[in-house]
Amino acid sequence: MASLQLGSSGAAAAAAKRGLPSFDGLRLSPSALMASSPLGVCGVGLDKRCFRGLVVKAATVVAPKYTSIKPLGDRVLVKIKSSDEKTTGGILLPTTAQTKPQGGEVVAVGEGRTVGKNKVGISVQTGAQVVYSKYAGTELEFNGSKHLILKEDDIVGILETDDVKDLKPLNDRVLIKVAEAEEKTAGGLLLTEAAKEKPSTGTVIAVGPGPLDEEGNRKPLTVTPGSTVLYSKYAGNEFKGADGSEYIALRASDVMAVLS
Repeated sequence: MASLQLGSSGAAAAAAKRGLPSFDGLRLSPSALMASSPLGVCGVGLDKRCFRGLVVKAATVVAPKYTSIKPLGDRVLVKIKSSDEKTTGGILLPTTAQTKPQGGEVVAVGEGRTVGKNKVGISVQTGAQVVYSKYAGTELEFNGSKHLILKEDDIVGILETDDVKDLKPLNDRVLIKVAEAEEKTAGGLLLTEAAKEKPSTGTVIAVGPGPLDEEGNRKPLTVTPGSTVLYSKYAGNEFKGADGSEYIALRASDVMAVLS
């Protein structure tokens, strides 16, 4: 930490002349600030020179000389949908407020993988509109557009419409319509939005074909559409439907019980 030293008004004036924060009879030690600063010689007088070379790129840029990308194994190349730059009311959003897109179009697929003695192909085809896990894969800048290369298992489902209720889950994923939060306590007191308990129950809308076993065959899921289930509170990917309803897509292993 920077040390504090008591000094005279003359010392405070000298500190002010050097651009250091000062108070009546109190000053910050320049040597201590320099020693504690992670920017070394930049010290407290930060300027643009201090940040030269500190450039962070959001995506790996593929050089223009490469005209195609062929994913290997069970990987898939997805062209990311652009973020909405305006709200539904037409207000322009700053970059920091734009929601990260979680969907895109499959533009190339790998040859699949071998499970046991069987060759298992990719379950999505080029042209499919898919939804994927929020922080999955590696972003690429290719042909002027943002792409994502990720494993097939990171794809949550296929969505050919604009409403998440039509999502077709893949593998062991389950789509659940989340139960609405209670508006009142058991004693009848009205709850504020902040006080409402996040629900962890809902109705199963759709299920995937199931995971692969050791021989590469699908194992059907034990949960079925229409079931009311209890699931892990912070699992999966949350979405809002066109009618404002909340949905969550998660793995079947995150479903803890069926309620009846």
